[in-house]
Amino acid sequence: MLRSVIVGCGSYLPARIVSNQEMAQRVDTTDEWIVERSGIRQRHVAADGEHTSDLATQAAIRALASAGVSGADVDLLVLATSTPDNTFPATATRVQARIGMTGGAAFDVQAVCSGFMFALATADNFIRAGQAKTALVIGAETFSRILDWNDRTTSVLFGDGAGAVVLRAESGKGDNTDRGILSTHLHSDGRHYDLLYVDGGPSTTQTVGHLRMSGREVFRHAVTNLAEVVQEALDANGFEASAIDWVVPHQANRRILEGTAKKLGIDPAKMVVTVDRHANTSAASVPLALTEAISDGRIKPGDLVLVEAMGGGFTWGAGLVRM
Repeated sequence: MLRSVIVGCGSYLPARIVSNQEMAQRVDTTDEWIVERSGIRQRHVAADGEHTSDLATQAAIRALASAGVSGADVDLLVLATSTPDNTFPATATRVQARIGMTGGAAFDVQAVCSGFMFALATADNFIRAGQAKTALVIGAETFSRILDWNDRTTSVLFGDGAGAVVLRAESGKGDNTDRGILSTHLHSDGRHYDLLYVDGGPSTTQTVGHLRMSGREVFRHAVTNLAEVVQEALDANGFEASAIDWVVPHQANRRILEGTAKKLGIDPAKMVVTVDRHANTSAASVPLALTEAISDGRIKPGDLVLVEAMGGGFTWGAGLVRM
């Protein structure tokens, strides 16, 4: 049985850091208000002329170096983003050219904050089907470009960044002791489309628009949906929550992370948390956090890692990975 094994990871954050104190000079808010409601203390913001493809390319280069492979070795590139460089072509193809990937396929997926989970599941299924041997999965966003900087309820919550992982096809026994992605589980429910969206698009207003969110409702659905999909992943692989070594969640809000951990009975100390420094980077948040925890030695070979996310649409998903 073929498994998708994570053999490298990389990340990139724009140089500019915007503190809560700076945000308080723009909108009616305070550092205390932001920290209390979200756990966020700062965020990175892309420079003028710095595009999603630029962030994605830097993360990809670092992931490839970590894996010890070149762009020419990659036969599948899946890039998750809600903030592409252009309406078309896919931002993934721009990254493909920059890293020297000349064969295979490159395309974007769009599931907002769940985007990396959807991209990871897509690449994993390509590998399981024997249609790819080495896949590069990227989450990259420049959410600063779709924020209403006069809206204190949303502008303080998001940041820019990119993260990437390299997957390689390896044979295994087919049980939950194998290295690699054990399973992925994806869901969506379009009935909640209007609770988190951008009020623009090429077929409606022909403008980009701004992010709009019903925060209280999103929070309520997030805790419930994430707890359910995590339990689904555990059940599918015959694990109890206590078996998880690390949880790498989408970094939306510290209260959502804590609420989900409490609902599942997972020790909060097992949660990789970067939301305080990165804010919500949408599809980039999971690979950013994963890269940090692997780089600093918290996540080690053999660890059982849970990844999960929820985004607009609503979309949500989870996966279990044996490192």
